[in-house]
Amino acid sequence: MAERTTDSLVTFRHPFTLRDIVGTQPPGTYQVETVELAIDGLSFVAFRRVSTTITLPAVGSSAMRREFVEIDPADLATALQHDLRGASAIALHRRSDAQLDQ
Repeated sequence: MAERTTDSLVTFRHPFTLRDIVGTQPPGTYQVETVELAIDGLSFVAFRRVSTTITLPAVGSSAMRREFVEIDPADLATALQHDLRGASAIALHRRSDAQLDQ
């Protein structure tokens, strides 16, 4: 099966969280890699996403070390939408928690 990899950069202006990452990440530009496999046997070219990873600075290590974490692309898209609206993930979670307490 043919494989293709797409690299992109995403920029967060505010701290953010993603479901698959422990803790809050600082604002900045992050590399995202998506790996897809070709679907054989079709009369047209089509690909199926196999994984999406984000590159994070490794916690407690030198600046040269990186951590690759598999994430849900829909979760990333939601976090980017919140960031574009100017809402930090921390504020969003606090509002959600306050709504649950009511």
